[in-house]
Amino acid sequence: MIQENTIYDIAIIGGGLGGLTLAIQCAKQNRKVLLIEKESYPYHKVCGEYISNESWPFLLSCGIHLHDLDLPKIQRLGITAPNGTYLSHNLAKGGFGIARFTLDHLLAQQAKLAGVNLLENCKATKIEFENNQFNIQTTQGAFTSKYAFGSYGKKGNLDIQLNRDFVQDKKRGAKNYIGVKYHIQSTFPADLIELHNFKDGYCGISKIDNNQYCLCYLTTEENLKKNGNNIKTMEENILFKNPFLKILFTQATFLYKQPLSISQIRFEPKTQIENHFVLLGDAAGLITPLCGNGMSMAMRAAKMISVLLPANLDDANERALFESNYQKEWKKAFKTRLQFGRIFQKLFGSVNITHLILNLLKPFPSLLKKLVRLTHGNDF
Repeated sequence: MIQENTIYDIAIIGGGLGGLTLAIQCAKQNRKVLLIEKESYPYHKVCGEYISNESWPFLLSCGIHLHDLDLPKIQRLGITAPNGTYLSHNLAKGGFGIARFTLDHLLAQQAKLAGVNLLENCKATKIEFENNQFNIQTTQGAFTSKYAFGSYGKKGNLDIQLNRDFVQDKKRGAKNYIGVKYHIQSTFPADLIELHNFKDGYCGISKIDNNQYCLCYLTTEENLKKNGNNIKTMEENILFKNPFLKILFTQATFLYKQPLSISQIRFEPKTQIENHFVLLGDAAGLITPLCGNGMSMAMRAAKMISVLLPANLDDANERALFESNYQKEWKKAFKTRLQFGRIFQKLFGSVNITHLILNLLKPFPSLLKKLVRLTHGNDF
């Protein structure tokens, strides 16, 4: 229930993994927390749905009983080039699969139990900082908070209002990408995640809960345009040139009438703070999906913030110290991951280069292990 005329300690815009787990952590610190989410739980979203085991302890601390969910444990990685060249690797850290439909809903329930005021079907339209507090306009009214956090994903209307560089700067010639996701039924191994490359893109498959599989791919908007903006035509003309993908798509049972999709994805560096509005998850920096750890990064940032928050939220000096410490810790934890993710993004998806890289890596499993390690972190 929303408390009228309340000045919240914490307002969070965006109820994905970062926003939900931050809300839970802050509520456990006895802070008044408002979480604004434009959708209503549970709902699907475009996401690879593989989570590194580094996040397992943190999710347990948020009240998610992962052991009771019978989730697939993913311990092997397979990568293919567009021509079918295959490279396999055992994942030292490993991970697990769970649908965002399931996990976000469970976290939303925990947030409510922790005392978070969760406002669903509500869109934040404007945010301003003045007199050491935030005024937030939404489709369900105006709210005030001492601190405000943005965890609304890859791109939101607030990015335009804040005039963020990655939205305004068109001079870099950066490619726009699209993401497409299906849930399917398949006989694919439960302990395996595969990344299949095709021209200017790659597709991942791994098992999730409820005996389903997540099939999700990223490619350029240009690929879609060249195929008449028809997803099915693009899949047949481009993805199916990888023999593994042709088998997956033609033999699987698809559980959606239409795929979920998202457009205008870009991977340039982002800022973590805009006029005291603190960002986390994809809103702060988007890792390439082939690295498979965007969800863990969002939750790690949530814990980071909850630990760094000062006891006195009214002190402007404490705010400045918090912002400085957050930026330092964020870069320490994620800067290298994001840099290597952008490098990997350029190397994979090329017909010839991907084939060459996989052949070069085959005799050197220790090198591949190090590369995989660059995209993972320790337990938190």
